[in-house]
Amino acid sequence: MQPIPKPFFETLHALLDAEGEISLGELLDAAGEQTYGLLVLLLSLPNLIPGLNVGLAPIGGIGLIGLGAQLAWGTPHPWVPRKVQAQPIHKGRIKEALAKLETQLDRFRWSGSERRPLNHRWIGACISWTGLLLAVPVPLPFGNQLPAAILCLVGAALLEERPTWAWIGAAGALANTLYFASSFGFIARTSVKAFDALVR
Repeated sequence: MQPIPKPFFETLHALLDAEGEISLGELLDAAGEQTYGLLVLLLSLPNLIPGLNVGLAPIGGIGLIGLGAQLAWGTPHPWVPRKVQAQPIHKGRIKEALAKLETQLDRFRWSGSERRPLNHRWIGACISWTGLLLAVPVPLPFGNQLPAAILCLVGAALLEERPTWAWIGAAGALANTLYFASSFGFIARTSVKAFDALVR
């Protein structure tokens, strides 16, 4: 059995507290084997912000579909374009978003205290599917925030190797799928009306 790494949140905080600018590539290098979890968080967190998520959801969702596919396929480290890796990171915004996420995760620590390696293949499939739900422009309340919140929990589960969090995330993905499916008629009618309005 592979050794379980220490919680990456500790490493991430230390890295963000260091002086000087840091790029996405440096952040990913520090993540090491936990790169997938970090990228899931980075692509999901912005979609929790109302208004901002409208434009970012399709982009983040597509990225998460590819990321989950690589994880399910068994790729050790995800492929990220060099130009993207060279982008500087806004430490303040990440620390602020990270602090809010950790506050919410504290509610789950009682049920996720045990840490052990996860099955990356099924988690990768879950990430890809939930990324698809995020990318689809669904005209429903919390249509983007729900899959983004689920992905944040799954990303944290990957970072801290907490199976319970992953199972809660998988259950959330199933509930999100049922929520979208049960509203399919409403979504179809809304889409038709929007299309008619554009044509006229």
